[in-house]
Amino acid sequence: MDESPPLSADEQDRLVVLIDAWLGHQLAENPVLAAVDRDPEVGPSEQRWHMRVLGDEKDTFTLRFTLRQRMLHYETYVMPAPEENHGAFFEHLLSRNRKLVGAAFCIGEEDAVFLVGAVPARSVDEAELDRLLGTLWTAVEQCFGSAVRIGFTSRFNG
Repeated sequence: MDESPPLSADEQDRLVVLIDAWLGHQLAENPVLAAVDRDPEVGPSEQRWHMRVLGDEKDTFTLRFTLRQRMLHYETYVMPAPEENHGAFFEHLLSRNRKLVGAAFCIGEEDAVFLVGAVPARSVDEAELDRLLGTLWTAVEQCFGSAVRIGFTSRFNG
């Protein structure tokens, strides 16, 4: 748990401007980013962005950044719970976790698979945002096809 003091209102405002500018640049220049939306329904001490990301193995996925008082949280829905081969499926994802830096596969709502992580808000700059987008895109792309074939084998053999 991060024990640092929460961001001041000015620090949070500067970080929101930085993330907005970075996302605007990425949307204009980065072909994997298809759309960006800010969530207006979040409270005053929390900001949220939704990014529509294009992939090869997984056609599209939505990456969510949530800036809170101390941390920038990020997550994406990867796939539903497996229909079969549960042990091999989760072993595959857990072995992928070992190679990830700052993110991990986990089980979320309705036993679906998510990729999640967080970094201290004060460490966020353009280079860190680049690293996060690259890490999450690569992790989804490298695991999705094989995880689907393990967890939904009968759909491919039918």
